[in-house]
Formats: sequence, structure tokens, C-alpha cells
Amino acid sequence: MDETPKIELVRDPDERDVRLTDSQATARLDRWLATLVERGGSDLLLVHGTPLSMRVKGEIVALDSRPLRGQEIESAVLPSLTSNGLKLYREMQIADSSYRIPNLGRFRINLHRERGHAAAAIRALPTTVPLLRDLRLPAAMESLTRLPRGLVLIGGPAGSGKTTTLSALVHEINRREPRHILTIEDPIEYEHQNIRSVVEQVEIGADAPDFPTALRAALRQAPDILVVGEMRDPETMRIAVSAAETGHLVFSTLHTTDVASTISRICDSFPVERQNTIRQELAMALVAVETQILLPSKTGGRVPAAELLMVGYGAKQHIRRNALQHMHQEITMTKKSGSFSLEESLADLVAHGHIDREDALLYALHPDDLEALLRTQRFR
Repeated sequence: MDETPKIELVRDPDERDVRLTDSQATARLDRWLATLVERGGSDLLLVHGTPLSMRVKGEIVALDSRPLRGQEIESAVLPSLTSNGLKLYREMQIADSSYRIPNLGRFRINLHRERGHAAAAIRALPTTVPLLRDLRLPAAMESLTRLPRGLVLIGGPAGSGKTTTLSALVHEINRREPRHILTIEDPIEYEHQNIRSVVEQVEIGADAPDFPTALRAALRQAPDILVVGEMRDPETMRIAVSAAETGHLVFSTLHTTDVASTISRICDSFPVERQNTIRQELAMALVAVETQILLPSKTGGRVPAAELLMVGYGAKQHIRRNALQHMHQEITMTKKSGSFSLEESLADLVAHGHIDREDALLYALHPDDLEALLRTQRFR
């Protein structure tokens, strides 16, 4: 019996009905995505009442086209969703899915509703995994690929390049060591080829129903390295922390702004009565926290600035005591272990001509520290 969910359009108010066959709708979406790729865009934005728009080098560009209608957007995007994506959209009015066009590339689709109409944000996924050295991140980041075990968290706001950094770290290990690496993602963004490692990639919605289920199954497969695309719920966090405590090297990402907020995001996700326990477990498991942002580059596009805390005895004590306000000074105290501050990263980008001084000061968490670093650089 065919269990593929049937496509049902969600009617937009005051709109004429839009009925396209699946092939007509997919052809329209494919044309839009071909235009995105041809123009070197990263994201396609489909919003009711707005012309087709895309992000090119960080800027939103509206194409010379008539305003789209919500039902037209829904009709074009629905056939590209996986069966799980279709089910989620019918039930929740929002869905994430991956989509592949032969000879063009892979895309991450988010179909949702806004102001009563369908809308979509579609990202072009890269065809190759970047090398860590090409990301212009501080060289100390490479040390994360040599950790034997523990939990490594990559934080930053949405669109800050966390997944790119995570994939570059995995690629570095894959190129260098014979390991068993298992990633759990929603959806898979970078496809890894087996080089020296065996890399398995599990996609939520296609290969497993959710992160906790996939993570429990992964632990039975005895991987050396686990990559959890995103920490979304307490159960995923609990299993990941436990896996790191029991000898796995676990990488994951969180939507946060700095080292302290990355740690607190995990602890605060649990009920109050569980938070002290999770702080003790996290203090044992956590080995590094990196957070990053993207800034406008002087040569076009964007470039990442980052901070890294290699978690030592002092940081573990602060986590246990919930004294996370001291994490910034821990970065300073553990520089010999590889830690560096956001301000040091920004100062280095200014010194190498990648970003403007004004932009660096705008994004600094501690502008006075950055001013001092920039003054020092002038006299070197």
C-alpha cells in the first residue's frame, strides 16, 4: 500500500486557486534554483507579495519579477519535500527538507507560514567540504580535531557558519586518521566521502525520525566520533553529554552568542530540579567551546571571527558552581592550551586586512580589550 502523504494545498485567503502538476511545480522551482546558482547566491527567499529574492554575498537582491503569491509558493515547493517533510507541513505548517537537482546541486528547504501565507527559505548547499585552513579561522582550531574524547560545542547565531566549521573539522579528521565517524543532521548539508575514515551520515526525516532516536542508535554502532548537527532538546543534550563522558568525541552546535551562553543554554534547557545534575555531568564531559560570527569582508562576502575556550580545571569548577560570568577570564588563563578571545580573532582579521577596524569594534564583546589589542598592533 502506498503510504506516501498526498499533497494538500493550504488555502491562502483571498487568492485564486493555483493547481500545478508535480512536474510543472518542480520545473518552476528548479528554474528558480538554477537562477540562484547562476548568480552565485546562497539563499532563495520566497515570500508572499514580494518578488523572487536571493542573498548574494550577504546582501538581499530582489529579481525583476512580479510579486509571488503564497499559494503559488506552496504549490511549487511541496513536491520537492520528502514524505516526512510533507507530513510535518500538513501537521505543523512548517517543514525542513533536503532537495537534489541532478547536475545543479543540493538544497536545504524550509517551508513555513507567515502572515497567513506560505513562504520558503531555500539554501544552496555546498558541493565540496571546505578545508579548515581556508576558513580563515585561528590556527588553534585545528587542535579540536586531535582531542581523544569529550564534548566540543560550536556556538553562534543562525547563519554564522557553524555547520561549515563543523564539517571542516570532520573533514580534517577524515583526511588524517582511520576513524569511524557518524553524523546526525537535519538535513545533511555537506556530503563527506570516505578518505581515511569511514563516515556515515544519518539524515533526520529520511534515515531516522528525530535526533534522540538517531543518537541512541548511533551509540550501538560504536563510532569513534559523533557529530550531532544541532542540540535542539534536553533528551538529545543528555545523550550527547553521556556519550562524551563514556569515551566518545562528540561535536555539536547551538544557537548562542558566546562561550558562557553556549554552556548556559544546555543547563537552562532542563527542569530546575535537574540543572545541578546536568552541570556536574557537563563539567565532566565538556572539553572545548567555540563560538563564531560572520562579518563583512573588505574583499566582498563574509569572514568568520571566533573565540575558543579549551575547558580546564577552572572552567569546570565555574560550570559546577554556575558561575559562568568568569568564562571570559578563563579564556585568558588558558591561552597556552589554545584558547583565544573574540577580540584577538577580530584584531588578527584587522591586521591582515580582512575586515575594517570599525566593523571589528561593532562586533566585539569587549571593545576596550579590542582597542588595546589594536593599539599594540600599531607598534609592532
